[in-house]
Amino acid sequence: MAKDLIIDDRTSGNLISSLGTPWRLVTDQVMGGVSSGNLTLDNYKGRDCLRLYGDVSTENNGGFVQIALNLTKDESFDASAYAGIELSVSGNNEQYNVHFRTTDLWLPWQSYRFSFKATPEWQTIRIPFANIEPYRTTTKFHKDKLRRIGLVAIGRAFEADLCVASLKFYVVD
Repeated sequence: MAKDLIIDDRTSGNLISSLGTPWRLVTDQVMGGVSSGNLTLDNYKGRDCLRLYGDVSTENNGGFVQIALNLTKDESFDASAYAGIELSVSGNNEQYNVHFRTTDLWLPWQSYRFSFKATPEWQTIRIPFANIEPYRTTTKFHKDKLRRIGLVAIGRAFEADLCVASLKFYVVD
């Protein structure tokens, strides 16, 4: 029987996840947008975390900043043994998204998404894979073909500030 799988618990002390892959910052500047962001190591309210902060701007057809993590160094990650993903997050009372990319998606604007509000207090959010919504794709979500996860500030002009202390795939007993 499968048990929970830690994606990242911030014990590395650097930008390498518990899976051995690096976190990276991606902004809409890759497409001509003007949003700006930073990815830093931080400690917020006693917890080590990754911190995404910056300014999301919809100018010049932009509108996002994100931290992204490839789940493997290879082609895809099979999460079929898991019910969903669990995040431990804190933020500035804004809406953020979790975006999944799979090997089925080719266009950069395609993803599978779920939105959540990040409050100033640490909270644990469980997102069942059944609640993931396709975005700009008609292809069904396949949890056995995961490639990348992103935590994204997107869609409107606002100041992003999101701390992430842990992520894991969870099983249901």
